[in-house]
Amino acid sequence: METIQQRFTVTFSYPVFFTQQLFDPENSQLRDFLSQYGESDFHKKIFFCIDSGVLEAHPTLPDQIAHYFRSVKGITCVPEWLVIPGGEASKNDPDLFEQIVDAVDRFGIDRHSFVAAIGGGAVLDLVGYAAAVSHRGVKHIRIPTTVLSQNDSGVGVKNGINYKGKKNFLGTFAPPIAVFNDSDFLRTLNDRDWRSGISEAIKVALIKDKAFFEWIEANAFALSQRGTEAMQYLIHRCAELHIQHISSGDPFESGSARPLDFGHWSAHKLEYLTNFEIRHGEAVAIGIALDTYYSLLAGRLNQADTQRVLSVLTQLGFELYHPALAENDSFHLINGLREFQEHLGGRLTITLLDALGKGVEVHEMDNELIQKSVAALQGNTFENVSEVL
Repeated sequence: METIQQRFTVTFSYPVFFTQQLFDPENSQLRDFLSQYGESDFHKKIFFCIDSGVLEAHPTLPDQIAHYFRSVKGITCVPEWLVIPGGEASKNDPDLFEQIVDAVDRFGIDRHSFVAAIGGGAVLDLVGYAAAVSHRGVKHIRIPTTVLSQNDSGVGVKNGINYKGKKNFLGTFAPPIAVFNDSDFLRTLNDRDWRSGISEAIKVALIKDKAFFEWIEANAFALSQRGTEAMQYLIHRCAELHIQHISSGDPFESGSARPLDFGHWSAHKLEYLTNFEIRHGEAVAIGIALDTYYSLLAGRLNQADTQRVLSVLTQLGFELYHPALAENDSFHLINGLREFQEHLGGRLTITLLDALGKGVEVHEMDNELIQKSVAALQGNTFENVSEVL
């Protein structure tokens, strides 16, 4: 019999809002979005999951939200919240996933209703995954509260949890219906979390936008001193570059190329090797330094540009070495290449640098050059990169 060929296209569209004091009654942005979204014939509910660290820093937030939703017509705010421990540990605990799915069931959150997540990237990943698989997909709203989630993970299309000791082993490509970046949440971040998210901006600048990297260089001091205006620009430009990449290429990563993961193959492994002692952004900074050095040793990047990359990272206060990199002659680190390839589901594809603002894909890595790059970072020879040549 004749083969039937099915083919259809699904269009995804979602706004990323930039605002302040999202739940101030005078701020109508969220209220207007919800009142205009979807069909008006259905009574809708919204259920909030919140990062415990955010709740600790903003203890009156539940009351603010309850008050805000009194003026939102046609939507019931579920009075019970689910508080989720922040940080990567939340993605390692299957019980938290079960709690979210149970809440969706108990509170009758159907596919016309909303699950909203307020928190850092790990909590957004977890809640987004639970929302995506409940009822085959309930509406998900992200409210990122860290630099890292506002400029990178929170504005993308990926959700996931860790499983079998592997980062994001379980996950979905399921875009949110909206992202609300409220800069007020950044005020209560500690210095470590403020700094951590800047590494993702450096990453995307290095592979896509030399002018943006030069802006980061020029504003490194302001960023390190928690300059609000500089950080707001960095987040907006970084988010813009991420969104442009997602929409222009392979948004659901059906291929094996992931240029936005420059510096990430080693970062993912380093997080596990340190039992998540270091933040994701801190691991990415080390991964950027490692792959920048590797690019130098492989004859791709010149000494001057290598020095600029490493200098801006150190100016911002990042440590560029962790002892776990060198354990067992870097055997565990190098094993991360195989795991990274397995996660891609294809041939190994790593992004390196040919120049500032110009990423290049390679399909093999030299173990000896990786070890030399680790040794250079360990010995702090990045103070004069010519010493490693």
